[in-house]
Amino acid sequence: MPFLIVDGQKVYYTTHPANAGEAPVRPSLVLLHGAGGNTLYWPPQLRRLPGVAVYAPDLPGHGRSAGQGFSRIADYREWLCAFAEALHLSPFVLAGHSMGGGIALDFALTYPERLAGLGLVATNTRLRVAPAILQGIQNDFAGATEKLIEWMYGSTVTPAKRRTYLQRLREVPPDLLHGDFSACDAFDVSARVGEINLPTLIIGGQEDKMTPVKYSERLHEQIRQSELHLLEAAGHMLMLEQPQAVTRLFEQFMVRITQ
Repeated sequence: MPFLIVDGQKVYYTTHPANAGEAPVRPSLVLLHGAGGNTLYWPPQLRRLPGVAVYAPDLPGHGRSAGQGFSRIADYREWLCAFAEALHLSPFVLAGHSMGGGIALDFALTYPERLAGLGLVATNTRLRVAPAILQGIQNDFAGATEKLIEWMYGSTVTPAKRRTYLQRLREVPPDLLHGDFSACDAFDVSARVGEINLPTLIIGGQEDKMTPVKYSERLHEQIRQSELHLLEAAGHMLMLEQPQAVTRLFEQFMVRITQ
């Protein structure tokens, strides 16, 4: 289990290829999870793309990483810069889900020279959060997390899986989750997103209640080198709901940007 010291704190991340004999033939891929998540929110097959060095960190205070989470996307952006420098990453592809997508957008606008491409999964240039959720996390954590699970997953997710995902979400400290959603609520790069000039993969879920497909479509219109894919019967957590489809789209994208 690899750990790294970033800004004086121990960071957990998964990495592939684990075998030094597997020489990556494409740019590295860094995967950023969303609010209250961790690296396991990315499916194993995506974290193990053949021929690609894939890094999936737990953000500060999340999963097995030490430290505290932030309440500003810009702070996560600067942390990511330090993480990439610690790994000596050359221009890499940065992909993010939801809040992770916000971090990726902010990073692309601030450090475009550090990137070879961008992946945006169920995200937007603004990530407004309903006041009832922000207040509920502080005042009624059980009720707020139950409502979040209703909004996060599409119709194909079974009740048993929803209970598992609810249990996982309730293991997140309320202060950490509130900080993440506060960071999302204050985030807004809508006036600048047209500046991005990187090959960009945009994936949305047709049943996403948190970032409806109109936001993915708008991102596609605003980012010149982007491609858009909308998955049927997928909600906000589409990479868990349809891992094979999401992995295939990333695999094809990583091939295309090196041709």
